[in-house]
Amino acid sequence: MAKESMKAREVKRAKTVAKYAEKRKALKEAGDYEALQKLPKNASPIRMHNRCKLTGRPKGYMRNFGISRVTFREMANKGLIPGVRKASW
Repeated sequence: MAKESMKAREVKRAKTVAKYAEKRKALKEAGDYEALQKLPKNASPIRMHNRCKLTGRPKGYMRNFGISRVTFREMANKGLIPGVRKASW
């Protein structure tokens, strides 16, 4: 389980990216790179990192489900994810 502070930091980054998205786009189109550099570092979408919604695990993230591979496997085995079954042949 990730620290709560790490999860909160990612949420804060996402809000900052959303807040400055229009301004960043306008500055990029205008080619004003000096003004772009004056924006906060966390306003850049490249600094965001995908994390598991349940545990906060940063690695093994599955985009389709928004959770880590470990959590996905546990939930799939319990039948908590609709349309997902364990393969057998």
